[in-house]
Amino acid sequence: MTVPNTPAGADAGPARDPYAPPPAGGPTEPAGRSAAALLSEGRVGALTFLACAVLGVLMGLLWFWLAPRVMFQVSGNQILYMDPEGEQRAGADAVFALLGLGAGLLTAVGAFLLTRGRGGGIAVAVGLALGGLAGSVAAWQLGAALGPTSDLPAHARQVGDGGTFSAPLELGAHGALLVWPMTAMVLLLALSAAFGKREPDPLPYWATGPQWSLSGEPGAPGEPAEPARPQHPGYPHQDQGQEQPPPQDGPRPPA
Repeated sequence: MTVPNTPAGADAGPARDPYAPPPAGGPTEPAGRSAAALLSEGRVGALTFLACAVLGVLMGLLWFWLAPRVMFQVSGNQILYMDPEGEQRAGADAVFALLGLGAGLLTAVGAFLLTRGRGGGIAVAVGLALGGLAGSVAAWQLGAALGPTSDLPAHARQVGDGGTFSAPLELGAHGALLVWPMTAMVLLLALSAAFGKREPDPLPYWATGPQWSLSGEPGAPGEPAEPARPQHPGYPHQDQGQEQPPPQDGPRPPA
């Protein structure tokens, strides 16, 4: 038994609400395409990480070359500071932090320019964060390894009485290791917000869905339906260009 006033094919599924917004996101992408996109994102993140690690080696060489040194002097059986009130240790930390700042700026700008056409992605940000931290650690360990030995008595016996030697290169403020990744993340976010690739805004639902007139008939998609004009048998039509019917003779009211 069919319900009265039910169009044919109504049992195929529930009727769609004409005023409901279109489904967000459009058609679902195939599984193969999604896997390829994830693989591409992972490759970009891995390359960003490796580039930061290689740059960390260069940063370690620069730190070893530019960092101020703490100097000692051997006096008999004693090892004395040549400049007891010097700020060489703090200066070494400051040089490391400045190098990390420059490396963060360089890697963030480079990663943004190279991945701007494809919209960047979370893999670039993760690669910069982890790669910047790995590069900082590599620079710290390399600079310390290239410096003098940490065995001060052995070094003092080697130079002899009255000789001078430098202390090993150390990083006292370990928080300087975070300067590179934090700088890269902040600059990448700023560049993406100011000059990043933007997706077009989706059309509102009333511009893409079906339009309905007051008479209940759907109009053309994307065009507002013209409301029905009220008609009255005692008044002429309001449409211009249409021939008006002649008035009908009828009984007139008495004067």
